[in-house]
Amino acid sequence: MRRLNRKKTLNLMKELDAFPKVPESYVETSASGGTVSLIAFTTIAFLTIMEFMVYRDTWMKYEYEVDKDFTSKLRINIDITVAMRCQYVGADVLDLAETMVASADGLIYEPVVFELSPQQKEWQRMLQLIQNRLQEEHSLQDVIFKSAFKSASTALPPREDNSLQSPDACRIHGHLYVNKVAGNFHITVGKAIPHPRGHAHLAALVSHESYNFSHRIDHLSFGELIPGIINPLDGTEKIASDHNQMFQYFITVVPTKLHTYKISAETHQFSVTERERVINHAAGSHGVSGIFMKYDISSLMVTVTEEHMPFWQFLVRLCGIIGGIFSTTGILHGFGRFVAEVIFCRFRLDSYRSTSVPLPDGHTSNHLPLITDNSTH
Repeated sequence: MRRLNRKKTLNLMKELDAFPKVPESYVETSASGGTVSLIAFTTIAFLTIMEFMVYRDTWMKYEYEVDKDFTSKLRINIDITVAMRCQYVGADVLDLAETMVASADGLIYEPVVFELSPQQKEWQRMLQLIQNRLQEEHSLQDVIFKSAFKSASTALPPREDNSLQSPDACRIHGHLYVNKVAGNFHITVGKAIPHPRGHAHLAALVSHESYNFSHRIDHLSFGELIPGIINPLDGTEKIASDHNQMFQYFITVVPTKLHTYKISAETHQFSVTERERVINHAAGSHGVSGIFMKYDISSLMVTVTEEHMPFWQFLVRLCGIIGGIFSTTGILHGFGRFVAEVIFCRFRLDSYRSTSVPLPDGHTSNHLPLITDNSTH
């Protein structure tokens, strides 16, 4: 009884077989079929390799949401060289929310030579080339995100020559913490002094002829310092054409959460608009000579996540490639054979009609004679 039930089950499964087997004696091979099969296998191998390369690659996904964190402090990383002596300049931050001077004790004033060494000039030239490419091709920013902590440091390399020239510039570098509100970081003449109504700079003791706000921004970033990330103002160099010159940078800071397979950090991206003008009160151009960076915090936060194709999706796409190519080449091969057979049959039919056979009564027949075994005798 069990054998009978098993036999019925096997017969039922055979009837449901969607892949019937054809005996090899019924299979006909041809040179055209072999050629099409070779092309199909080559195409499958090529597309499989390309699909595997896509599977290995990753991409960056951008998500936007409202930034609800306004209580934490914002870190500003600074490395700026000004073509004036350190005792003549002062840097501080004016917090617009509380109208008070934020502490700039985290900044270091280092006397240096403004002119770069040959190696440093090459570094600056390469950094400016990268900045130009980033402005033209925004997709390169994804490559920079994925190569963070892996690429070479973007900091200015130290001088390789021991210059005997006396320092004529001041390198202001370090970091400071401010509230997450709009503010104004500036470098101008004189050291900052406390004032009941805000703040002021002691500039009366500095000669007007020594004003020179030519500067080079080696690094400026907001948030956590991440090696390998290139910011919009890195490598910027401005040369003042007048003693009374003002350089302004209007910066919009966007909080950013970066999650890749190598790092997970909270940093900030920013966009910047530049403006420079000569201070001339007689011509109506008012202001104070110096370098002013006015920043504002965006209310939106960007989450950048590195994603990878799942393995099951890779298998589905691979099966689609193999099955699609086999089906397509089979259809094209069958259609090609059909067209070839139609053309050859018509050619043979035309050749049969052109052949004439003489009849005994003197007439001719366009039909071919029937060849039998008796005709040979």
